[in-house]
Amino acid sequence: MNTALTDDRTSHSPHSSPRSSQRRAVPPWLAIWGVVFVASWVGNQFSPLLVMYEDRQDYSSFLVNLLLGVYVLGLAPALLVAGPLSDRHGRRPLMLAGVGTAVLGSALLALGHFGPGFIASGRLFSGFTIGIAMAVGNSWIKELSQAPYDQRAGLTAGARRASLAFTLGSAGGALVAGLLAQWGPLPDVLPFLVHIVVAVPFAVVVLRIPETHTPDSTSSLLRRLRIDSARHPRFLRVVLVAAPWIFGSAAIAYGYLPTKLRDATGDQGLVFATAATVIALGVSSAIQPVAKRVHSMSSARGLSAAVVIMAAGIGLVWLAIDLQSVAVGLVSNVVVGAGIGIGLVSGLIEVQRIAGDRDLAGLTGVFYAAAYLGFLTPTLISAVAGPVPLGVIFLVLTALAAVCWAALAVSSRKHIPAGRTIAVDG
Repeated sequence: MNTALTDDRTSHSPHSSPRSSQRRAVPPWLAIWGVVFVASWVGNQFSPLLVMYEDRQDYSSFLVNLLLGVYVLGLAPALLVAGPLSDRHGRRPLMLAGVGTAVLGSALLALGHFGPGFIASGRLFSGFTIGIAMAVGNSWIKELSQAPYDQRAGLTAGARRASLAFTLGSAGGALVAGLLAQWGPLPDVLPFLVHIVVAVPFAVVVLRIPETHTPDSTSSLLRRLRIDSARHPRFLRVVLVAAPWIFGSAAIAYGYLPTKLRDATGDQGLVFATAATVIALGVSSAIQPVAKRVHSMSSARGLSAAVVIMAAGIGLVWLAIDLQSVAVGLVSNVVVGAGIGIGLVSGLIEVQRIAGDRDLAGLTGVFYAAAYLGFLTPTLISAVAGPVPLGVIFLVLTALAAVCWAALAVSSRKHIPAGRTIAVDG
Protein backbone atom coordinates (compact mmCIF):
# COMPACT_ATOMS: atom_id res chain seq x y z
CA MET A 1 0.00 0.00 0.00
CA ASN A 2 1.38 3.39 -0.96
CA THR A 3 0.96 5.66 2.04
CA ALA A 4 2.61 8.85 0.84
CA LEU A 5 0.58 11.22 3.00
CA THR A 6 1.10 14.85 3.84
CA ASP A 7 2.93 15.20 7.15
CA ASP A 8 1.43 16.87 10.21
CA ARG A 9 3.26 20.16 9.73
CA THR A 10 1.62 20.66 6.36
CA SER A 11 -1.82 19.54 7.48
CA HIS A 12 -1.82 21.69 10.60
CA SER A 13 -0.58 24.91 9.06
CA PRO A 14 -3.35 27.51 9.03
CA HIS A 15 -1.94 28.91 5.77
CA SER A 16 -1.83 25.62 3.91
CA SER A 17 -4.47 24.49 1.45
CA PRO A 18 -5.04 21.36 -0.57
CA ARG A 19 -3.69 23.19 -3.65
CA SER A 20 -0.44 24.17 -1.97
CA SER A 21 0.09 20.93 -0.10
CA GLN A 22 2.02 17.96 -1.41
CA ARG A 23 -0.04 15.75 -3.73
CA ARG A 24 -1.07 12.61 -1.89
CA ALA A 25 -0.90 9.17 -3.47
CA VAL A 26 -3.51 7.97 -0.95
CA PRO A 27 -6.12 10.37 0.48
CA PRO A 28 -5.75 10.57 4.28
CA TRP A 29 -9.35 9.46 4.84
CA LEU A 30 -8.74 6.34 2.78
CA ALA A 31 -5.65 5.45 4.81
CA ILE A 32 -7.51 5.57 8.14
CA TRP A 33 -10.40 3.80 6.39
CA GLY A 34 -8.00 0.91 5.84
CA VAL A 35 -7.02 0.87 9.50
CA VAL A 36 -10.68 0.68 10.57
CA PHE A 37 -11.17 -2.07 7.97
CA VAL A 38 -8.49 -4.36 9.50
CA ALA A 39 -9.74 -3.55 13.01
CA SER A 40 -13.27 -4.57 12.04
CA TRP A 41 -11.82 -7.74 10.49
CA VAL A 42 -10.59 -8.98 13.89
CA GLY A 43 -13.97 -8.32 15.46
CA ASN A 44 -15.95 -10.53 13.10
CA GLN A 45 -13.58 -13.28 11.96
CA PHE A 46 -14.77 -15.43 14.87
CA SER A 47 -18.49 -15.33 13.96
CA PRO A 48 -18.56 -17.96 11.16
CA LEU A 49 -16.36 -20.32 13.21
CA LEU A 50 -18.94 -21.03 15.92
CA VAL A 51 -20.08 -24.16 14.12
CA MET A 52 -16.48 -25.36 13.92
CA TYR A 53 -15.94 -24.96 17.66
CA GLU A 54 -19.18 -26.84 18.38
CA ASP A 55 -18.34 -29.70 16.01
CA ARG A 56 -14.57 -30.09 16.34
CA GLN A 57 -13.99 -29.08 19.95
CA ASP A 58 -17.36 -30.24 21.27
CA TYR A 59 -18.22 -26.92 22.89
CA SER A 60 -21.84 -26.42 23.93
CA SER A 61 -24.11 -23.96 22.15
CA PHE A 62 -24.19 -21.79 25.25
CA LEU A 63 -20.36 -21.70 25.47
CA VAL A 64 -19.78 -20.74 21.84
CA ASN A 65 -22.42 -18.00 22.04
CA LEU A 66 -20.84 -16.81 25.27
CA LEU A 67 -17.48 -16.62 23.50
CA LEU A 68 -19.17 -14.72 20.67
CA GLY A 69 -20.52 -12.13 23.09
CA VAL A 70 -17.63 -11.88 25.57
CA TYR A 71 -15.84 -9.30 23.51
CA VAL A 72 -18.53 -6.81 24.50
CA LEU A 73 -16.75 -6.79 27.88
CA GLY A 74 -13.71 -5.32 26.16
CA LEU A 75 -15.59 -3.32 23.60
CA ALA A 76 -17.93 -1.32 25.85
CA PRO A 77 -15.26 0.21 28.12
CA ALA A 78 -12.96 0.83 25.15
CA LEU A 79 -15.75 2.62 23.31
CA LEU A 80 -16.43 4.85 26.31
CA VAL A 81 -12.81 5.61 27.22
CA ALA A 82 -11.00 5.67 23.86
CA GLY A 83 -12.82 8.74 22.55
CA PRO A 84 -12.04 10.99 25.54
CA LEU A 85 -8.47 9.66 25.60
CA SER A 86 -8.03 10.57 21.94
CA ASP A 87 -9.43 14.05 22.65
CA ARG A 88 -6.78 14.41 25.34
CA HIS A 89 -3.80 12.82 23.56
CA GLY A 90 -4.72 12.89 19.86
CA ARG A 91 -6.13 10.32 17.44
CA ARG A 92 -2.85 8.67 16.42
CA PRO A 93 -1.70 7.14 19.76
CA LEU A 94 -5.08 5.50 20.35
CA MET A 95 -5.32 4.05 16.83
CA LEU A 96 -1.77 2.73 17.12
CA ALA A 97 -2.84 0.96 20.29
CA GLY A 98 -5.85 -0.37 18.37
CA VAL A 99 -3.62 -2.02 15.78
CA GLY A 100 -1.64 -3.59 18.63
CA THR A 101 -4.72 -5.04 20.32
CA ALA A 102 -5.92 -6.36 16.94
CA VAL A 103 -2.70 -8.32 16.48
CA LEU A 104 -2.75 -9.55 20.09
CA GLY A 105 -6.39 -10.60 19.78
CA SER A 106 -5.70 -12.70 16.69
CA ALA A 107 -2.60 -14.23 18.30
CA LEU A 108 -4.63 -15.39 21.31
CA LEU A 109 -7.39 -16.75 19.08
CA ALA A 110 -4.76 -18.72 17.16
CA LEU A 111 -3.94 -20.46 20.45
CA GLY A 112 -7.59 -21.40 20.94
CA HIS A 113 -6.94 -25.13 20.51
CA PHE A 114 -5.32 -25.01 23.97
CA GLY A 115 -8.67 -24.17 25.56
CA PRO A 116 -11.56 -21.69 25.68
CA GLY A 117 -9.58 -19.37 27.98
CA PHE A 118 -7.37 -18.34 25.06
CA ILE A 119 -10.43 -17.78 22.88
CA ALA A 120 -12.11 -15.67 25.56
CA SER A 121 -8.94 -13.58 25.98
CA GLY A 122 -8.63 -13.15 22.23
CA ARG A 123 -12.24 -12.05 21.99
CA LEU A 124 -11.67 -9.59 24.82
CA PHE A 125 -8.75 -7.94 22.99
CA SER A 126 -10.79 -8.03 19.79
CA GLY A 127 -13.38 -6.03 21.70
CA PHE A 128 -10.77 -3.48 22.73
CA THR A 129 -9.83 -3.15 19.06
CA ILE A 130 -13.38 -2.59 17.86
CA GLY A 131 -14.00 -0.07 20.63
CA ILE A 132 -10.96 1.99 19.65
CA ALA A 133 -11.71 1.75 15.93
CA MET A 134 -15.32 2.78 16.31
CA ALA A 135 -14.81 5.64 18.76
CA VAL A 136 -11.52 7.01 17.44
CA GLY A 137 -11.19 5.66 13.90
CA ASN A 138 -14.67 6.76 12.88
CA SER A 139 -14.07 10.24 14.26
CA TRP A 140 -10.76 10.41 12.42
CA ILE A 141 -12.46 9.37 9.17
CA LYS A 142 -15.07 12.07 9.69
CA GLU A 143 -12.46 14.75 10.37
CA LEU A 144 -10.44 13.75 7.30
CA SER A 145 -13.61 13.78 5.17
CA GLN A 146 -13.91 17.55 5.28
CA ALA A 147 -11.85 20.62 4.45
CA PRO A 148 -8.92 21.07 4.30
CA TYR A 149 -8.23 17.34 3.88
CA ASP A 150 -11.05 16.58 1.43
CA GLN A 151 -12.66 19.51 -0.32
CA ARG A 152 -15.09 17.48 -2.39
CA ALA A 153 -16.66 15.29 0.30
CA GLY A 154 -20.30 15.88 1.16
CA LEU A 155 -21.36 16.72 4.69
CA THR A 156 -22.47 13.15 5.45
CA ALA A 157 -19.52 11.48 3.70
CA GLY A 158 -17.72 10.87 6.99
CA ALA A 159 -20.60 8.88 8.47
CA ARG A 160 -21.04 6.80 5.32
CA ARG A 161 -17.32 6.12 4.91
CA ALA A 162 -16.96 5.09 8.55
CA SER A 163 -19.95 2.78 8.34
CA LEU A 164 -18.65 1.23 5.11
CA ALA A 165 -15.20 0.59 6.62
CA PHE A 166 -16.82 -1.30 9.47
CA THR A 167 -19.20 -3.41 7.41
CA LEU A 168 -16.71 -4.30 4.67
CA GLY A 169 -14.00 -5.10 7.24
CA SER A 170 -16.40 -7.30 9.17
CA ALA A 171 -17.51 -9.07 6.00
CA GLY A 172 -13.93 -9.51 4.80
CA GLY A 173 -12.82 -10.99 8.10
CA ALA A 174 -15.70 -13.44 8.14
CA LEU A 175 -15.15 -14.44 4.51
CA VAL A 176 -11.41 -15.10 4.89
CA ALA A 177 -11.78 -16.91 8.21
CA GLY A 178 -14.68 -19.06 7.06
CA LEU A 179 -13.10 -20.14 3.79
CA LEU A 180 -9.74 -20.94 5.39
CA ALA A 181 -11.41 -22.88 8.20
CA GLN A 182 -13.51 -24.90 5.75
CA TRP A 183 -10.84 -25.77 3.19
CA GLY A 184 -7.45 -24.68 4.52
CA PRO A 185 -4.96 -26.41 6.81
CA LEU A 186 -4.95 -25.66 10.55
CA PRO A 187 -8.52 -24.33 10.50
CA ASP A 188 -8.40 -22.98 14.06
CA VAL A 189 -5.03 -21.26 13.53
CA LEU A 190 -4.51 -20.12 9.93
CA PRO A 191 -7.40 -17.60 9.73
CA PHE A 192 -5.95 -15.63 12.62
CA LEU A 193 -2.37 -15.77 11.33
CA VAL A 194 -3.52 -14.30 8.03
CA HIS A 195 -5.12 -11.38 9.85
CA ILE A 196 -1.90 -10.73 11.79
CA VAL A 197 0.07 -10.56 8.54
CA VAL A 198 -2.44 -8.11 7.07
CA ALA A 199 -2.76 -5.95 10.20
CA VAL A 200 0.88 -5.38 11.19
CA PRO A 201 1.75 -3.03 8.26
CA PHE A 202 -1.08 -0.72 9.26
CA ALA A 203 0.92 0.35 12.29
CA VAL A 204 3.14 2.19 9.81
CA VAL A 205 0.08 3.58 8.04
CA VAL A 206 -1.19 5.12 11.29
CA LEU A 207 2.13 6.93 11.74
CA ARG A 208 1.73 8.58 8.32
CA ILE A 209 -1.85 9.84 8.67
CA PRO A 210 -2.27 13.56 9.48
CA GLU A 211 -3.26 14.18 13.10
CA THR A 212 -6.54 16.10 13.04
CA HIS A 213 -7.03 16.69 16.75
CA THR A 214 -4.65 18.86 18.76
CA PRO A 215 -3.93 17.12 22.09
CA ASP A 216 -5.46 18.97 25.01
CA SER A 217 -4.45 18.10 28.56
CA THR A 218 -6.00 21.17 30.16
CA SER A 219 -8.97 19.23 31.50
CA SER A 220 -8.91 15.98 33.44
CA LEU A 221 -9.70 12.64 31.86
CA LEU A 222 -12.56 12.26 34.34
CA ARG A 223 -14.08 15.46 32.99
CA ARG A 224 -13.65 14.24 29.42
CA LEU A 225 -15.37 10.97 30.25
CA ARG A 226 -18.52 12.97 30.88
CA ILE A 227 -20.19 13.16 27.48
CA ASP A 228 -22.68 15.98 27.88
CA SER A 229 -24.39 15.28 24.56
CA ALA A 230 -25.19 11.72 25.72
CA ARG A 231 -27.95 13.32 27.79
CA HIS A 232 -29.47 15.05 24.77
CA PRO A 233 -33.17 14.07 24.55
CA ARG A 234 -32.90 13.00 20.91
CA PHE A 235 -29.99 10.71 21.67
CA LEU A 236 -31.84 9.14 24.61
CA ARG A 237 -35.25 8.81 22.96
CA VAL A 238 -34.30 8.07 19.36
CA VAL A 239 -30.73 6.86 18.88
CA LEU A 240 -30.48 4.66 21.98
CA VAL A 241 -33.88 3.10 21.30
CA ALA A 242 -32.77 1.81 17.89
CA ALA A 243 -29.06 1.13 18.51
CA PRO A 244 -29.16 -2.34 20.20
CA TRP A 245 -31.15 -3.81 17.31
CA ILE A 246 -28.30 -3.15 14.87
CA PHE A 247 -25.92 -5.75 16.22
CA GLY A 248 -28.58 -7.72 18.05
CA SER A 249 -30.15 -8.65 14.72
CA ALA A 250 -26.70 -9.29 13.24
CA ALA A 251 -25.70 -11.67 16.03
CA ILE A 252 -28.98 -13.58 15.70
CA ALA A 253 -28.84 -13.81 11.89
CA TYR A 254 -25.24 -14.85 11.29
CA GLY A 255 -24.07 -15.89 14.75
CA TYR A 256 -26.94 -17.83 16.29
CA LEU A 257 -28.77 -19.12 13.19
CA PRO A 258 -25.93 -21.26 11.75
CA THR A 259 -25.65 -23.20 15.01
CA LYS A 260 -29.36 -24.05 14.74
CA LEU A 261 -29.22 -25.23 11.12
CA ARG A 262 -26.47 -27.79 11.62
CA ASP A 263 -28.75 -30.70 10.63
CA ALA A 264 -29.77 -28.89 7.44
CA THR A 265 -26.26 -27.76 6.47
CA GLY A 266 -24.38 -30.95 7.40
CA ASP A 267 -20.70 -30.86 6.44
CA GLN A 268 -21.20 -27.43 4.86
CA GLY A 269 -22.01 -25.71 8.14
CA LEU A 270 -18.95 -23.45 7.95
CA VAL A 271 -19.80 -22.53 4.37
CA PHE A 272 -23.33 -21.54 5.38
CA ALA A 273 -22.09 -19.56 8.40
CA THR A 274 -19.60 -17.72 6.21
CA ALA A 275 -22.17 -17.07 3.49
CA ALA A 276 -24.70 -15.78 6.04
CA THR A 277 -22.17 -13.35 7.53
CA VAL A 278 -20.89 -12.10 4.19
CA ILE A 279 -24.40 -11.72 2.79
CA ALA A 280 -25.64 -9.72 5.78
CA LEU A 281 -22.63 -7.40 5.85
CA GLY A 282 -22.37 -7.23 2.07
CA VAL A 283 -25.98 -6.12 1.79
CA SER A 284 -25.36 -3.68 4.64
CA SER A 285 -22.49 -2.15 2.68
CA ALA A 286 -24.33 -2.13 -0.65
CA ILE A 287 -27.42 -0.42 0.73
CA GLN A 288 -25.61 2.45 2.40
CA PRO A 289 -25.78 4.78 -0.64
CA VAL A 290 -29.54 4.22 -0.50
CA ALA A 291 -29.60 4.59 3.29
CA LYS A 292 -28.66 8.25 3.11
CA ARG A 293 -31.86 8.83 1.11
CA VAL A 294 -33.99 6.84 3.53
CA HIS A 295 -32.63 9.01 6.34
CA SER A 296 -34.46 12.26 7.04
CA MET A 297 -33.05 15.31 8.77
CA SER A 298 -36.51 16.25 10.05
CA SER A 299 -37.59 12.91 11.51
CA ALA A 300 -36.37 9.49 12.67
CA ARG A 301 -37.52 7.90 9.42
CA GLY A 302 -34.20 6.12 8.82
CA LEU A 303 -33.95 4.51 12.25
CA SER A 304 -37.66 3.63 12.27
CA ALA A 305 -37.32 1.88 8.92
CA ALA A 306 -34.21 0.08 10.13
CA VAL A 307 -35.96 -1.32 13.22
CA VAL A 308 -38.89 -2.60 11.14
CA ILE A 309 -36.58 -4.26 8.61
CA MET A 310 -34.36 -5.84 11.28
CA ALA A 311 -37.42 -7.14 13.14
CA ALA A 312 -38.66 -8.72 9.89
CA GLY A 313 -35.25 -10.32 9.46
CA ILE A 314 -35.36 -11.77 12.98
CA GLY A 315 -38.78 -13.21 12.21
CA LEU A 316 -37.32 -14.91 9.13
CA VAL A 317 -34.54 -16.35 11.29
CA TRP A 318 -37.16 -18.08 13.42
CA LEU A 319 -38.93 -19.34 10.30
CA ALA A 320 -35.64 -20.73 8.97
CA ILE A 321 -35.03 -22.56 12.25
CA ASP A 322 -38.57 -23.91 12.38
CA LEU A 323 -38.44 -25.14 8.76
CA GLN A 324 -34.74 -26.05 8.91
CA SER A 325 -34.42 -24.13 5.66
CA VAL A 326 -31.04 -22.92 4.40
CA ALA A 327 -32.72 -20.77 1.74
CA VAL A 328 -34.91 -18.93 4.25
CA GLY A 329 -31.85 -18.51 6.47
CA LEU A 330 -29.94 -16.77 3.68
CA VAL A 331 -32.94 -14.55 2.91
CA SER A 332 -33.13 -13.58 6.59
CA ASN A 333 -29.54 -12.35 6.38
CA VAL A 334 -30.35 -10.27 3.30
CA VAL A 335 -33.18 -8.56 5.19
CA VAL A 336 -31.14 -8.09 8.38
CA GLY A 337 -28.24 -6.70 6.34
CA ALA A 338 -30.49 -4.05 4.82
CA GLY A 339 -31.64 -3.00 8.28
CA ILE A 340 -28.07 -2.88 9.62
CA GLY A 341 -26.90 -0.64 6.78
CA ILE A 342 -29.75 1.84 7.18
CA GLY A 343 -29.43 1.79 10.98
CA LEU A 344 -25.69 2.43 10.97
CA VAL A 345 -25.82 5.33 8.52
CA SER A 346 -28.83 7.00 10.15
CA GLY A 347 -27.45 6.42 13.64
CA LEU A 348 -24.07 7.95 12.83
CA ILE A 349 -25.63 10.97 11.10
CA GLU A 350 -27.82 11.55 14.16
CA VAL A 351 -24.79 11.21 16.45
CA GLN A 352 -22.69 13.66 14.43
CA ARG A 353 -25.24 16.43 14.51
CA ILE A 354 -26.12 15.88 18.19
CA ALA A 355 -22.49 15.82 19.33
CA GLY A 356 -20.99 18.65 17.32
CA ASP A 357 -17.18 18.67 17.20
CA ARG A 358 -16.36 18.59 20.92
CA ASP A 359 -18.19 15.38 21.87
CA LEU A 360 -17.94 13.59 18.54
CA ALA A 361 -15.53 10.81 19.51
CA GLY A 362 -17.15 10.29 22.90
CA LEU A 363 -20.74 10.16 21.65
CA THR A 364 -19.75 7.89 18.76
CA GLY A 365 -18.36 5.55 21.40
CA VAL A 366 -21.57 5.63 23.44
CA PHE A 367 -23.61 4.90 20.30
CA TYR A 368 -21.54 1.86 19.39
CA ALA A 369 -21.47 0.64 22.98
CA ALA A 370 -25.27 0.65 23.01
CA ALA A 371 -25.40 -1.00 19.59
CA TYR A 372 -22.97 -3.75 20.57
CA LEU A 373 -24.95 -4.65 23.66
CA GLY A 374 -27.20 -6.41 21.18
CA PHE A 375 -24.39 -8.87 20.50
CA LEU A 376 -25.20 -10.49 23.84
CA THR A 377 -28.62 -11.52 22.52
CA PRO A 378 -27.60 -15.03 21.32
CA THR A 379 -26.06 -15.72 24.73
CA LEU A 380 -29.33 -14.76 26.42
CA ILE A 381 -31.36 -16.83 23.96
CA SER A 382 -29.14 -19.87 24.56
CA ALA A 383 -29.42 -19.42 28.34
CA VAL A 384 -33.23 -19.50 28.39
CA ALA A 385 -33.94 -21.68 25.35
CA GLY A 386 -34.22 -24.83 27.43
CA PRO A 387 -37.17 -24.03 29.70
CA VAL A 388 -38.67 -21.44 27.30
CA PRO A 389 -39.74 -22.56 23.81
CA LEU A 390 -37.71 -20.91 21.06
CA GLY A 391 -40.87 -19.71 19.33
CA VAL A 392 -41.89 -17.81 22.47
CA ILE A 393 -38.45 -16.17 22.68
CA PHE A 394 -38.69 -14.92 19.10
CA LEU A 395 -42.24 -13.73 19.69
CA VAL A 396 -40.99 -11.66 22.64
CA LEU A 397 -38.21 -10.22 20.46
CA THR A 398 -40.78 -9.19 17.85
CA ALA A 399 -42.94 -7.56 20.51
CA LEU A 400 -39.93 -5.62 21.85
CA ALA A 401 -39.16 -4.41 18.33
CA ALA A 402 -42.74 -3.17 17.99
CA VAL A 403 -42.46 -1.26 21.27
CA CYS A 404 -39.21 0.35 20.11
CA TRP A 405 -40.77 1.33 16.79
CA ALA A 406 -43.67 2.96 18.62
CA ALA A 407 -41.25 4.88 20.84
CA LEU A 408 -39.40 6.10 17.75
CA ALA A 409 -42.68 7.22 16.19
CA VAL A 410 -43.51 9.31 19.27
CA SER A 411 -40.14 11.10 19.30
CA SER A 412 -39.47 11.07 15.57
CA ARG A 413 -39.75 14.83 14.97
CA LYS A 414 -38.82 16.00 18.45
CA HIS A 415 -35.61 17.36 20.00
CA ILE A 416 -33.82 17.96 16.68
CA PRO A 417 -30.60 19.87 17.49
CA ALA A 418 -31.01 23.55 16.70
CA GLY A 419 -28.51 25.00 14.27
CA ARG A 420 -27.02 21.62 13.34
CA THR A 421 -29.13 20.64 10.38
CA ILE A 422 -27.01 19.00 7.68
CA ALA A 423 -28.10 18.36 4.14
CA VAL A 424 -27.78 14.74 3.12
CA ASP A 425 -25.52 14.86 0.10
CA GLY A 426 -26.34 12.91 -3.00
